[in-house]
Amino acid sequence: MSGITILLFFIYTYGLGYSLLRFVKEEEAFWERQIMRAGIGLGAFIVLGLLMNLLRIPLDWKIFLVLSLAFPVYDLIKKKGMTTPDLRPTKNNLIILVVLVLFFATLHMYAKGSFVYPYFEDDDPWHHAAGMKYVAIEKNLFPPLNTLMYIDPYPPAYDMVMGILNQTSSSVMWTLKFFNSLIISLSIVFFYFFAKRFMNNSRRALFSAFALAAIPCFLSHFIWSMALTVPMYFVAFYSIEMMKRDRKWLIPSIIMSAATLTISPSHSAYFGILLFFYAITRCVLEKKIVKNLFLVGIFGIVLSLFLWWGPMMVKYGVSGFFSSTINVQGGDTIFSVAGSADRIYSFNDFFIAKKQNMINNPIGVGIFLSTLAIISMISVLSKWKSLKKESNHWIAIGAAWFLIMLYFVNATPYPVKITPFRAWMVFAIPVAIVSAEGLDFLTGIGKKAGIPPLIIIALAVFGIIMTSAVQKYAVNTANWSPGLGWYSYPEVLSYEYLRELPYNAAVFTFTDNLFVISYDKYSCEWCPDIDEYRKTAFDRTAVELNSWLKSKKYEYLLIDGRTLRNFGINETTIKAQELVSSDLFIPVKQSESFLALRVV
Repeated sequence: MSGITILLFFIYTYGLGYSLLRFVKEEEAFWERQIMRAGIGLGAFIVLGLLMNLLRIPLDWKIFLVLSLAFPVYDLIKKKGMTTPDLRPTKNNLIILVVLVLFFATLHMYAKGSFVYPYFEDDDPWHHAAGMKYVAIEKNLFPPLNTLMYIDPYPPAYDMVMGILNQTSSSVMWTLKFFNSLIISLSIVFFYFFAKRFMNNSRRALFSAFALAAIPCFLSHFIWSMALTVPMYFVAFYSIEMMKRDRKWLIPSIIMSAATLTISPSHSAYFGILLFFYAITRCVLEKKIVKNLFLVGIFGIVLSLFLWWGPMMVKYGVSGFFSSTINVQGGDTIFSVAGSADRIYSFNDFFIAKKQNMINNPIGVGIFLSTLAIISMISVLSKWKSLKKESNHWIAIGAAWFLIMLYFVNATPYPVKITPFRAWMVFAIPVAIVSAEGLDFLTGIGKKAGIPPLIIIALAVFGIIMTSAVQKYAVNTANWSPGLGWYSYPEVLSYEYLRELPYNAAVFTFTDNLFVISYDKYSCEWCPDIDEYRKTAFDRTAVELNSWLKSKKYEYLLIDGRTLRNFGINETTIKAQELVSSDLFIPVKQSESFLALRVV
């Protein structure tokens, strides 16, 4: 565990958020402002990093530290804008305390699940590890060789954030696992403050935050870029809501939107869909064009084009860019992007949450939350004439989001779709929002029947815990598979030996080195000369191989399960015997389908 990196993460985000909000009116309560500075700062961190990369400024943690501290330190010296913490036991502070309990409970669940096994789950995290290692070492986002799956043309924000954090942490795997869990858990806090402004009611916002934390289909601890994209939704919409109170929030809103649009293709697109329906619904309800919303959308897109998408279109050409990006997502056209686990869902998939589920995007809502969502739709129909009231706008927008995301989850057989199985995590957001209206509807009926609201709320909370949260906890703390790329489970465990080697020791393999990198060893997976040599390395003599490895400062050579699959058992055995008998390579570790050799 790297305590200094955790501290630096909050210094970066808080400092950049402080700087960006320095010129907007301070009307939020003390704790809301402090916490949301970190959320705003996370978006600013992404945009700043992309801008620095474009200007060829090294993505070095020390530069981020100086920039994040500049305004806060200046104001501290000038004693400007300093306020004392509000520690009173007010209703608002007590609710925030409960939200923080939700955050820590969620972080415990995700972190426990992430570290229950000593490897990365599935396949995506191994690729993200290579991308973040490139950023940590090379300090830019334009690799010379297109071998990194999630950098160029794929938007690199996730690997960039993790790579900068890795510059002060000695472990790739710990950094990815911990900060992935932390950012997902922070989304519950960011969601609460967005919902509070959106609903203008802290009690409803608290219940919705609890529902989002409990719902199984909202973000597992799986390591991929969506773990950063979706939390940024709430920061962006929080900024947009704050524009109602101060037009100066327009600039933070544009920056947050641009950040959200440069993290992952599919879920950046989903953010655009949510923003579009938010804007259209508000325009209909307010009977006017809400100009600020369209300014946010237009300038957010323009800024994202300038920072990333535009340079990629120039580099690959428009057609090449779209084909590359869509192929990464597993689709065929820009309007019909399929996902690897798409299927048609049944009633049980929504209502019955299970303790065994998909790991990258679990499905299911649970019977209590599903029932509340249905009740909320009934409530919307019963009060549709009153939706024009400003106090009820959130219900209409939540219902619109619910219906459009219900379509996208079930869009597998239709021509317009965006990875339907990945839409579940976005669908969870309107479910959590409208569940508050469903609960209000039930408590209203309960009052008429003489049932105290607290009893109904307590039953709802208990029901959600038993039919959603318990199942979510089981999935997220289970022992997940290391993916399809391994020769055998013992091979996975044999890689643990790499931890005994010196930090960043240079290790070469005859196939890809994603796994070497993930265990905190060095290999230039992005270097053209090394990539070219690897194509014929297996056929080189022991003398040639030894000479080349030493010239590139490689200290170790691995023969593993991938070598066996690529070249065959007999050929691999002969090669291993040749290398050992040459006395130019000394065996230092051997187990099933794994041989580590030190280059003499």
